[in-house]
Amino acid sequence: MIRFEGVTKIYSTDVVLKNINWEIKKGEKVGLVGSNGAGKSTQFKILIGEEYQTSGEIIKEGNPKIVYLKQELDCDLNHSVREELESSFKDIQIVATQLLEIENKMKSLDIKLHSDELEILVNQLAKYQAKFEALGGYRMKTDVEKILPKLGFSAEDADKLVGNFSGGWQMKVALGKIILQKPDLLLLDEPTNHLDLDTIFWLEKYLSSLKIAIIVISHDRYFLDKLCEKIIYVDRGISETYKGNYSFFVEQKSLNEESKNKAYQLQQKEIEMQNKYIERFRASATRSSQAKSREKQLKKISRIEAPISKSKSPAFKFPDCPRSGKSVLTIKNLSHSYADNILFLDVNLKVYSGQKIAILGPNGCGKSTLLKIIMKRISPEIGEIKFGKHNIIASYYEQNQAEALSLDEKVIDLICNKSPEWSQKKVRTFLGGFGFQNETVFKYIKQLSGGEKARLALALMIMNPSNFLLLDEPTNHLDLQSKENLELAIKNYKGSLLIISHDRYFISKVANRIIEIKDSKLFSYDGNYKYFLEKK
Repeated sequence: MIRFEGVTKIYSTDVVLKNINWEIKKGEKVGLVGSNGAGKSTQFKILIGEEYQTSGEIIKEGNPKIVYLKQELDCDLNHSVREELESSFKDIQIVATQLLEIENKMKSLDIKLHSDELEILVNQLAKYQAKFEALGGYRMKTDVEKILPKLGFSAEDADKLVGNFSGGWQMKVALGKIILQKPDLLLLDEPTNHLDLDTIFWLEKYLSSLKIAIIVISHDRYFLDKLCEKIIYVDRGISETYKGNYSFFVEQKSLNEESKNKAYQLQQKEIEMQNKYIERFRASATRSSQAKSREKQLKKISRIEAPISKSKSPAFKFPDCPRSGKSVLTIKNLSHSYADNILFLDVNLKVYSGQKIAILGPNGCGKSTLLKIIMKRISPEIGEIKFGKHNIIASYYEQNQAEALSLDEKVIDLICNKSPEWSQKKVRTFLGGFGFQNETVFKYIKQLSGGEKARLALALMIMNPSNFLLLDEPTNHLDLQSKENLELAIKNYKGSLLIISHDRYFISKVANRIIEIKDSKLFSYDGNYKYFLEKK
């Protein structure tokens, strides 16, 4: 359906794409992955005509209809759900307005006095009615009624304002508007951001059921695993295609790199041996002809390119901390409400040393509130929260922690001041684990993006020695490599952990116990994420 051939994109300050080659067929579901800044969104902009490639070709079969669901949802919050879905039929609505104007004019005219004018209007009416029918105007309301239940909306919901719904439901409306346009190719940029698990499950199932082609940019590896049958990996402006899901891509990429590296090393050894022979016998009376022959062969050899050194950011680890006692946290008979919403009703929880607990539940169920109650940022209405008696040192990362950073300080200075005993090499290695490399460590905090500030706030929190971590959405704004670094650090962490995350791949790697918040109660599953899904 669409093919990129040798596409490059050069800005005045940077080469974003060097040699992009990939294709997508009708109905294929493809993941576009790579680190932040690799040029993924640039390829989307080129596809929809917002940007143009510097060189190379984009070949399209026919004129495929391409639509783009951006991270910033295009919804009018003052429309009802039905009105907002109907707004996707812009051409039909223009014709419907023209029909209404003609009908109103006809009503206002006297048949006897304005017969000629009425005849003109009747002809216009017939023309616009034919156009309305050709555009599918008579099917519009039926199409909207059909898609409402598929998006999860009831008949009553359809007449409620879009602004009354959560971000996840607003995303469903935005997606519904796009599907009603009957695209050939759907582009999705981080569609699972800020969605709760139930909505992500729904989105996976819904997108899998669609017969259209989809390209998705996502850092949600579990989502990519479930949806995609092909992965396009972009690194340093070059693309590679892997025919399989995300897990297959990770495995195959590692094998390919290993194989290329071995082949390169073997060829380098062979070249070195031949060069030694040539140097030794070039002037020999008996073997000079053999040396010259080998020299000619060496010039003809097809050289294997040196493997590109991995742009892998250095890993980090949590600082050592005294071990805690066996009992880390006890919650007794907790009840708490927010406005008219009862979040917790007489709940109990015990956390023991070494447990790494993921807290799951829909948006608004009280996950963040629970962590704030534990850290005494909020006083519970009823109940008792007690840390264990021996050596409990807690560290807390909340979602808006980045807002407390000092804006007029440089990134590197902030870390150096926090740990003056660290060498500059250690500071830079540590920052590299959070995606701060090269010149970015010398940026002022006020120059950082929202994602960079969030990563820096997480790095600051991790520097504090602790044996009980409470992390609220720590993977938000992290690229794939930084997520892997955090996973590894948590796996090696000797303390206990309470973590809120919508990243199921991340949860499956780090959690050994699951707590689900449902109907104002806590349900405990003494196993990992896979165990939780099986039990569910």
